[in-house]
Amino acid sequence: MNSVTISEEDRRSLGRWAADCAERVLPLFEAKAPSDTRPREAVEGIRSYAREQLRKGPLRSLALAALTAAREVGDPAATAAARAAGYAAATPYIHALATPHQAKHALGPAMYVARARELAADEDTGVGDQEIRWAIEHAPPEVRGILRQMPVFTPGRSRLDELRHELDAALRH
Repeated sequence: MNSVTISEEDRRSLGRWAADCAERVLPLFEAKAPSDTRPREAVEGIRSYAREQLRKGPLRSLALAALTAAREVGDPAATAAARAAGYAAATPYIHALATPHQAKHALGPAMYVARARELAADEDTGVGDQEIRWAIEHAPPEVRGILRQMPVFTPGRSRLDELRHELDAALRH
């Protein structure tokens, strides 16, 4: 199995991008669970890590808490928004192994943002694709560099698989 070179600065850059993505849909979660701060705390945690104000260790519990909030909220769009926050907080934990699973973790925040927007839309307005384009346009070179070291995704069967494939393919070019 091939390994990936990921510096601490690469992880911080990935975290900043993931936080920027996830923050775009936090209001979808907060509208359904206004007193639940776990997803926002996850995004704030990854931002603190990216600014070198927080070590990586606390991010694990922040990520798990946001993912628990996703399971508890009971609304599909809010669930996807909380998952985006949880995966954002977990981005520094991607391993230096070139596996599809690790690439999925790097892309998870943007994928779930797009899915949250789609689920929140009253009709199919292309909002998921718009979010994917936003994520591509705002991805720093470090994110692209990490993905280029990972295996290429093939289109899958689910909508999340389609979003992941679109994002993965565009970030490699």
